[in-house]
Amino acid sequence: MLNRLLPPKGPARVLTGVTLVHTLGQGLWMALNAIYATAVLRLSPGQFGIGVGVAAAVALAVSTPAGHLADRVGPRSVQIWSFLALGPLTAALLMVRGFGMYLLVVCVQALAYSASRSARMAMVAGLIPPEDRVSVRAYLRATSNISVSVGAVLAGVLLAFDSVRAYQLAVVFNASTYLITGLLTLLLPAVERRPARTGPALIVLRDRPYLAFVVLDGLLSMHNVLLEVVLPLWVLHHTGAPRWMVAAILLTNTVAVVLFQVRAARGTEEPAAAAKASRSGSLCLGLACVLFAFSGGVSWAVCSVLLLAGALAHVLGEIRQSAGSWGMSFGLAPDHAQGQYQGTYAMGSDLGKLIAPALLTWLAVEHGTAGWLAMAVGFALVGAAMPPIVGWAQRGRRPEPDPVTV
Repeated sequence: MLNRLLPPKGPARVLTGVTLVHTLGQGLWMALNAIYATAVLRLSPGQFGIGVGVAAAVALAVSTPAGHLADRVGPRSVQIWSFLALGPLTAALLMVRGFGMYLLVVCVQALAYSASRSARMAMVAGLIPPEDRVSVRAYLRATSNISVSVGAVLAGVLLAFDSVRAYQLAVVFNASTYLITGLLTLLLPAVERRPARTGPALIVLRDRPYLAFVVLDGLLSMHNVLLEVVLPLWVLHHTGAPRWMVAAILLTNTVAVVLFQVRAARGTEEPAAAAKASRSGSLCLGLACVLFAFSGGVSWAVCSVLLLAGALAHVLGEIRQSAGSWGMSFGLAPDHAQGQYQGTYAMGSDLGKLIAPALLTWLAVEHGTAGWLAMAVGFALVGAAMPPIVGWAQRGRRPEPDPVTV
């Protein structure tokens, strides 16, 4: 039974364990981050928002250079040291006094986090054979959903106490998960460092097809915000569905990802097949938006059916789009620069997260049915562009440059 639920023994299973511990702390902290900043550190909501925005911008700016660093010195070393640094940096929140110190701590945290993220994906590329990388990413995502959910439950327990001591305990717990994750990384074999090559260092910034893919993939990844931010507001203010429907939809999504993400990733290892998966996923996302669009202004029973049907279409689109995204991110990147390419790939979803809350909320909440239909068309058009982008990238692929000799 364990062998069915986990990837094969070896680096893939160790990576799953690392992800399990790492995302457990993330799940806890996502639920308590804003509360700790405003209730314990006494920051205003505006100051908290500025801190989150600036930290996100820092992580975005250093993502590609951090990936290049992972290529040069080895991703395992970068991951170990970044996680070991995140431990005390997270614990430093216990000593923050004032907005200036808070901003400094979260920005340095963002540097270390960005480095760890780029290194993790470079390790998948370095330790896992090309034909298995997408399936391993699927296992990691399914594991993340389970672990984040458990972390959120733990956060609920601490929220029940509603005390400064309980929130400080959450900081200590989150810091400890980073330290444990760094130590667990020692169980992984080292990935060979990639020597410097002739020509520019950050070659990904000159790879126009790959950058186009990153932008389009970032636009498609905005669907993650639909269930977390947009749909709850839609259900509460524009439909007659009971409020518990929001929780039911989120639970449906989490369970479906855990059960079907690995299966949905099969056959998406090659970029061409991955692009088709992303396209089909975008059509499912478009269908979900259409179903959500017509859930307003109808009886609560019809509304509930439309919302659940939309949630199923959404999660099917999500798991197919994610699988296609991973297949293209690995398959279009040269082996000697997987770190910088995976770091750049992560920037797409970061940009999507920055744009999506305001844009998608404006479309759905302010414009109703027309806004949802506009989203449906947008997702479908972006997905349709993926196969031509992959064709462009493969036609323009150049031979790898020679290593620099010293």
